[in-house]
Amino acid sequence: MNWLRQTPTVPFAIIAIMLAMAPFKPEPHLIEKLRMLGAGELTRPLDIFDLFLHGTPLVLFLVKIFIADRQGTADAADDS
Repeated sequence: MNWLRQTPTVPFAIIAIMLAMAPFKPEPHLIEKLRMLGAGELTRPLDIFDLFLHGTPLVLFLVKIFIADRQGTADAADDS
């Protein structure tokens, strides 16, 4: 997880948001695939691949934020 800590936050956030929202019209793939997953219709391999392709950067970004928050909390506890 060291590589995730060392990755710059702003470019990582831009990539995660762009992939999560692509294509912008008519509906982002991530939203479409999550809707299909909720309805139990996510069965085609291409749809599953799309879910991972568009969702992975966003999930990794959220993990990076969580790690940074926990590290910041630990640093604040050390300062006390």
